[in-house]
Parts: sequence; C-alpha cells; structure tokens
Amino acid sequence: MSNFLESEKPHQSAFKQSSPTFNPEARQPGLYKTKYRPFCLPLQHAEQNLFPGIRESALQHFARNEIKWHDGQNGKCSNHMCDSQVCCVNFLFPFADQPEALAQLLRTIYPQLDHMLPVEDGSLVSFEWIGEHNYLGEKISRNGKRTRGANFTSADAIVMFERTDKKRQIVLIEWKYTESYGGTDLKFAKSGTDRTNIYRHLFDHPDCLIRKDLLPNFDSLFFEPFYQFMRQQFLAHEMENAREMGVDIVSLLHIAPSHNLDFKKVTSQALNHLGSSPTEIWGKLVKEEDRFKSVYTEDLFGRLSVEQLPAMSEWLEYIHARYGWVNHKENPSSFFD
Repeated sequence: MSNFLESEKPHQSAFKQSSPTFNPEARQPGLYKTKYRPFCLPLQHAEQNLFPGIRESALQHFARNEIKWHDGQNGKCSNHMCDSQVCCVNFLFPFADQPEALAQLLRTIYPQLDHMLPVEDGSLVSFEWIGEHNYLGEKISRNGKRTRGANFTSADAIVMFERTDKKRQIVLIEWKYTESYGGTDLKFAKSGTDRTNIYRHLFDHPDCLIRKDLLPNFDSLFFEPFYQFMRQQFLAHEMENAREMGVDIVSLLHIAPSHNLDFKKVTSQALNHLGSSPTEIWGKLVKEEDRFKSVYTEDLFGRLSVEQLPAMSEWLEYIHARYGWVNHKENPSSFFD
C-alpha cells in the first residue's frame, strides 16, 4: 500500500467536507468495493469527483467516444477521490479548449512547440488513446471492437502540436497519482497466456526503440511500471511509423508527483543496475532521448499562477485546494532521479 495514497485519503475526505464544489448529499461516505468510505462519493453523485467547470463536457466527451471510466458506473467517473484517471482529467481536461494555455504548459518540456492542434472532436486533449489501429496485435473481443480504457494498451491522455520546424508531434501521456507497484511478475496472465509472445514481434523488430544491449532479457520488462512503459513506447513507435494523423513524431511523456516516493521503487530486480527509479531506467532504455520524457506534476503545474492563466483562475484554485501537494516541491530536480 502506498504511503502517499494513505496520506491522500484523509486530505480528500477533508476536501469533500469543506469544498463548495460538492452538494450536501455528496459529502456522505461512498460505497467502494463493499465498504462505505469517507474518501469516496455516493455513487449517484460520482460526477462531483470532477472539477465543476468540466463535469458535463468531460462526461459527454467520454460517452461520445466510448471511453471507459475506471471503476465508473452508469456512464459516470469513479467515486474514489484518489482515482488516478479522475486526477488526470481534473488536471488536463480544462486545457482542452485553451490552446495558448496548453502550449504555455507544454513548452517547458517541448520548447519547439509552436501551436496546439485538435486531437478529437475539436478537443486539444483526449483520453485513453489506443491508436487508430491494433498496432500491438492485442487480442480483440468477439464483437470486433477495441475498448478505450480497458483490455488494451491505452495512453492516459493525448495531445498534438505543430513545431517551429513544421513537424507535427503527438505526445502520449502516462499519468500517475497514488500508484505504487510491488515485484509481481506479469509474464504470465491469469489465463496462462505468456505475454512475451504477444509483444515479441515488436521487441525483435530491427527498428525496436529499446536498448536491448542493456537488458539481461525480455522477461525483465514484465514488472510494473516497466510493462506499461514498454507497451506505451511500442504504441507510440508504431503510431509514428504509421504516421497516424499525419504526424512525424510520437513521444511518451510520464507525469507523476515527486511526493509519491513509493512509485520510485525499482520493481524488476534485473534492472536495478541501470538506475534508482523506473523513469531513470526507462530513459536509458529508450534509444532516442526525445521519445521519452518524465516530469514531476509539481514542476509542471506548481509554477502556474492566476496572473499567467487568468481565464482559468477557478480551476487553479480548485487544484491548489484539492491536490495541495502540487504547490510544494519534494525534489529540486525537474525530472525523476
């Protein structure tokens, strides 16, 4: 269990009681996995887990594009206030119709960014992106449809922009909040399927973006979060090869709180010699430096002010109140150790 998660639960409970963004009924404990919990909302009020300014539009966006809410019911988001997907949407969806603000946010990481481009339905940000095709060869259900946000490799969010050199770039975003991982070997699924057989063709391909010379073996990647990194990097690479949406470059951006120290544990013992955190190790394993970047949530969002984003003042106030850790640097570096 993540220490950061345990510290967030009482904070989120207190926010629910004090914030005017919840109605009285929503302040009651919510049912989550058979128990009523103070850091969860009653299921009938789960939509109040989202910033008020995006509640209706975010729910409509997910429904229109058949995007699955994690732990959601009846078309609503999760009622758990420490939910990572809800956190991601609360931080990023308000930028979906704010091109200048989003460009300003991302230029700190991508200085060549010139202007933002719409991704889907005119929106500058979308979620649970699985690519336009089944690039990874993952098993499709009997109805022939792939599900965004469930059972397929998904990027938590996607943005696209044109660069000053006129190249078009997509950034797939992997968002973390309170996650932590143990050392569970995921090589074999519960069904007995050897997952290495699913992704072997991508790993063995001559243009594979992973530095195989640094790996003891392919199996060493089948521990979270390396398993996620691998699949998302494969997705980004295949999207780039296919020139999805006419882009020239597809890269992966990892965003997580520096305060979540539990996430920094190296879970694959065979990779320990490569670094002290998963993101440091993955940065070394990706051949092209610009195809993977990681940044702390605090460094990306903690510097924002009302003076910079006057049109988003209500959102900023909400973020600072609900996710207070974003205002405090745990580590002076802009990137993971």
